[in-house]
Amino acid sequence: MKKIKYLLLLVIPVTFLSCKKDYSNPNAPTDVQVFSTTDGLIRAIVGVKFRYAVGANVEYHSITLNALATKEAAVLNAGNAELAAIDLGGTAFPPVNQTLTGLWVSCNLINAEAQKIINGAASVTEVNLKNSIQAYGHLYKALALGTMATFWEKAPINTGIGVTFNTRTEVLQAAVKLLDDASTLISTTTIPASFTATVGNDIDLPNALNAIAARYYMMLGDNDKAIAKAASVNLTIKSAFFYNNVNPNPVFRLSLTQNNVYGIRPDFGLSGALIPNPADKRIAYHLTKNGVSGSGFYLGDATSIPLYVPGEMLLIQAEANARKPLLPAAKVFLDQVLTKLPANDIFGLGADLPAYSGPMTQQDILNEIYKNRCIEMYLFGLKIEDSRRFNRPAAGTPNAERSRNFYPYPQQERDGNPNTPDNPTL
Repeated sequence: MKKIKYLLLLVIPVTFLSCKKDYSNPNAPTDVQVFSTTDGLIRAIVGVKFRYAVGANVEYHSITLNALATKEAAVLNAGNAELAAIDLGGTAFPPVNQTLTGLWVSCNLINAEAQKIINGAASVTEVNLKNSIQAYGHLYKALALGTMATFWEKAPINTGIGVTFNTRTEVLQAAVKLLDDASTLISTTTIPASFTATVGNDIDLPNALNAIAARYYMMLGDNDKAIAKAASVNLTIKSAFFYNNVNPNPVFRLSLTQNNVYGIRPDFGLSGALIPNPADKRIAYHLTKNGVSGSGFYLGDATSIPLYVPGEMLLIQAEANARKPLLPAAKVFLDQVLTKLPANDIFGLGADLPAYSGPMTQQDILNEIYKNRCIEMYLFGLKIEDSRRFNRPAAGTPNAERSRNFYPYPQQERDGNPNTPDNPTL
């Protein structure tokens, strides 16, 4: 990740965080020093990027929690009680869990810091720079909110002592508003080269804003807006988190290469009618290990992780059309995913299969879309949301495909915030 030396702005050990969301660090620069100057704001963006993508933070924790809950990955060391608890799930899942707490804390840190970036941008006088800073703040606040809405029934839209909680629908609505407002800002903005030189060019901001908005509109069930946003994304331009030997790919370094944390499952963890076609070239892409147990987007320390993949945008359009229901239109987008050649995808991800030839019923097409989402976005942190949205067998039911439906709120949050809602049973 470019210019990662500035990450220290946000590196705060989880164990020292107050559950009241007072995220101050006495050894760090003051908010006035960081968020009232252009240089401080730009460096704060780099810190937020680090907090999201590097080490045991949002990217790693969300992928891990999702993968173990939805049978994408298997715990390799039964003695790891924290991970085994996620795999097992159920009504006894403890609110004291390192992965659960780590995700909650990291998301709230990003939310808090991104809001400070948004507020601080008002002090920047150069319009292009001001809009660029503000748009990045919007993107990362929206990502934090959307991630929390993926795993919890309720979450705070803003941070503070004794903060109140909103429903996940309200949280997602706040996220898409942030993204839409940022898209409006950036539509008339030329991002300065000096800004990119520090922040990096790993994220293509206009496309990333639309892609993540499409994802969250799909989660909200707003089919028309999901289609419009997904259709506006240029599928030939990458947005991905870059890594190197100093700041390595977290899923590879912390799990896959360790051989005793968790590892990939055969068939993407799918079974029955959802088992992939053996000719699907995405099987080799995602599931074939290299000599250090890496695969897919987690081949090694320097492998980048996409913020989204082209296939997600196509499958969003397929799903939204299928739910309208406009089945022929849904098939058009589904076929683009099925027949895509690896050479024609910016990440080399292609099934190279025949077009869909199954029954033209809404349920059959939705089943095929779900299966392809599970394959295309394997180990992406999205399957638990997909599993709920596609009404797959829920936790606590026969043949359950997820070990939890939503997660309890971390105990440290409950201990410090009297407004913490009751935990869901499953």
